[in-house]
Amino acid sequence: MTCRRLAAGPVYSRRSFLSVGALAPLGITLADLLRAESLGGRGSSRKAVVNIHLDGGPPHLDMIDLKPTAPVEIRGEFQPIATKLPGLEVGELLPKLAAIADRFTFIRSLTDSAGAHDAFQCQSGFRAADLQSIGGRPALGCVVAKLAGGRTDSAPPFIDLMQGRALVRNSARPGFLGPTYQAFRPDISHLFARKLEAGMEGELARRGANHAVSYLLNETLNSGRLDDRLALLERFDGLRRKFESDEMMQAMDGFQQQAVGILTSGRLAEAMDLSREDRHTAARYELGLSVGEVGTSDSPSAVRKLLLARRLIEAGVRCVSLSLSDYDTHSGNFSRLKFLLPTLDHALHAFTTDLAERGMLDDVTIVVWGEFGRTPKVNSKAGRDHWPAAGMCLLAGGGLRHGQVLGATDRYGAAVTSRPIRYLDILATLYHSLGIDPHQATVIDPSGRPQHLAGDGQALREVV
Repeated sequence: MTCRRLAAGPVYSRRSFLSVGALAPLGITLADLLRAESLGGRGSSRKAVVNIHLDGGPPHLDMIDLKPTAPVEIRGEFQPIATKLPGLEVGELLPKLAAIADRFTFIRSLTDSAGAHDAFQCQSGFRAADLQSIGGRPALGCVVAKLAGGRTDSAPPFIDLMQGRALVRNSARPGFLGPTYQAFRPDISHLFARKLEAGMEGELARRGANHAVSYLLNETLNSGRLDDRLALLERFDGLRRKFESDEMMQAMDGFQQQAVGILTSGRLAEAMDLSREDRHTAARYELGLSVGEVGTSDSPSAVRKLLLARRLIEAGVRCVSLSLSDYDTHSGNFSRLKFLLPTLDHALHAFTTDLAERGMLDDVTIVVWGEFGRTPKVNSKAGRDHWPAAGMCLLAGGGLRHGQVLGATDRYGAAVTSRPIRYLDILATLYHSLGIDPHQATVIDPSGRPQHLAGDGQALREVV
């Protein structure tokens, strides 16, 4: 299956009320996104991926790869606890994860990190420099929009809910696929506050106002005005087709109508409205942890990001990316983890058990990881620094085989000693779980060459 680019022509975001905000600096509209998706065809699969980025780099030694016999400056403050999976211990701040460990695959040997302080490698599997001369590699969700999107979709295939540096640095980008396949990125700052570091505030300001989109129809439009504008667009498009025979232009009316259907049906906006959730279910996603402000970390309400992800998948979204912050613990690692890890622990337990009870867990693959691990040795500020040589990853759901531990590190957690697993291997596994063969399916880059979705990455044989 190949990727085709839109024919050259004007950008429609200024002439069409269907614009849901600039999906990219070029002002691509929702109708443009829908048009492009149909070129890839649409399967009947209900498979989806929720990509959870632990923004900043999770400390593997304090979470799933503890070294209790190592010197104190390496093992840190936390004690290991037993899990439901025989022989596996995790950190004491993850008791709920321990209770459902048989539903997860624990990867202790994630390696080949680029060391980049963003989420791009978790989104694509590749380093940012790969194919940079032709636009760079696309994120998984952008590829899914190309290969698995379709005209009958009730919601955009890919929604990016990441905040913090992952948002500022545009980690979920379409690369050489072009801005038409950009993630749909609703502004969730009114739901989940994430204070940015001063440097990142400057970065975000330089990106302008187009980093997020609205998922609601313009409230000033009534049905009469909507019909009038549609009729006007159809007349303009009819005139344009007299001079252009391009298949994309011939299909314009249908895509405009589909975009109208998505926006006017309200299904996406309803999914984003957490107040519509059953109160008993919503209560499962409430942590009740009372803490003061902890640096640039999310508040305890961040647990509800997983509830939002579930609602979006039910609305038809195929890939949801979100972030939990801030694991960049150069100082106060242990005091900050006493807030961060209970939040993650509760979120994963609530989400996994909720999906299981709804019969969705086999269709939804969950991946939890970050851009790298953190140093074995605790620094003078009681923190752990960046450590690309070894990291961690959790997998759940997706109909994969779980209840196992893959890989190991040395006695200090510094180097991978068995079963090294690369980011590309995880991406190949995610594509596999979606029903997309990463070794057969390709997308065509701007030079006309087919590119495999995960390069030479291999789906994990132990789980597929």
